[in-house]
Amino acid sequence: MGSSFGDLFRISTFGESHGGGVGVIIDGCPPRLELDLEAIQAELDRRKPGQSKITTPRKEDDQVEILSGLLDGVTLGTPIAMVVRNKDQRPQDYREMEVAFRPSHADATYQAKYGIQARSGGGRASARETIGRVAAGAIAKQLLAKAHGTEVIAWVERIHNLEASIDPGQVNLAAVEANIVRCPDQAMAAQMIERIEAIGREGDSCGGVITCLVRQAPIGLGMPVFDKLEADLAKAVMSLPATKGFEIGSGFAGTLLKGSEHNDAFLPTSDGSLHTATNNSGGIQGGISNGEQIVIRVAFKPTATIRKAQQTINDRGEATTLEAKGRHDPCVLPRAVPMVEAMVALVLADHLLRQKGQCGLW
Repeated sequence: MGSSFGDLFRISTFGESHGGGVGVIIDGCPPRLELDLEAIQAELDRRKPGQSKITTPRKEDDQVEILSGLLDGVTLGTPIAMVVRNKDQRPQDYREMEVAFRPSHADATYQAKYGIQARSGGGRASARETIGRVAAGAIAKQLLAKAHGTEVIAWVERIHNLEASIDPGQVNLAAVEANIVRCPDQAMAAQMIERIEAIGREGDSCGGVITCLVRQAPIGLGMPVFDKLEADLAKAVMSLPATKGFEIGSGFAGTLLKGSEHNDAFLPTSDGSLHTATNNSGGIQGGISNGEQIVIRVAFKPTATIRKAQQTINDRGEATTLEAKGRHDPCVLPRAVPMVEAMVALVLADHLLRQKGQCGLW
């Protein structure tokens, strides 16, 4: 009921923000895949709270425990279960929110749908749920790299109205991780950090845009009609908390071009593979990857939980004012970078297995 994703490479996440722990079960991971377990933990460290002055001060080690599916670090082909225990819960910080719905948060809609909710920390609506996705995505990344040399890398392109000038072809992980906002434009990153801090001091929040690039994507991923690759990528990243927009390739800017300007002309190659002069399609045509770089952008709204006083209603429908307490990110984007990478990797891993299953016999 909404907690599973994928067809052949399938994940199911579980747990609430202030429960005993959160985690994931991966079903369908191929056997005999030798995993770098430290790389899984490294991805969780990029996502965890309390990592810098511009993220929530909640202190969690987010140490992953792998409960099944491996033998000496090699996958068995059986379900892989991973869990991270919650240690720094503070449910008392959410007492006011137990009777007042946070504007633009999931409190009101969860209550209306289920008639009950884990309000402490947002429960399943909390970004803490994404721990399972990031852990599973770390395995998907390794699968893609070993099967096809595919790299998935994302970065912060814009914070509030501050937009970086970035050459995607020059971006590498070291440049993304060189600052706490995860923007490879180092000069703009300093301004972004100042902006997040200033807005946070006001008790407010801000949003922005993350760009994700897939290098050396396999040709042929994606299915016609309903399972187009960009459709599954859109669903994947739009399932992340706080997302409000998705673009691929030229995106909305492409609507300003004529067909003659927008079309990606095919060029002859020595090996007969597909290659285009431009990449307005963002690496996907007809819902199927063409081997060019896949480029997507994801819009994240300002964090809904803020300290500023806001008008709202309580669970009886009565008007009230809420000044949220607790520990919250003034901007979700720095920690959302590994989340976006994970969801993109999960889609590609799933479609890679589907492509091999349908078209790999001959």
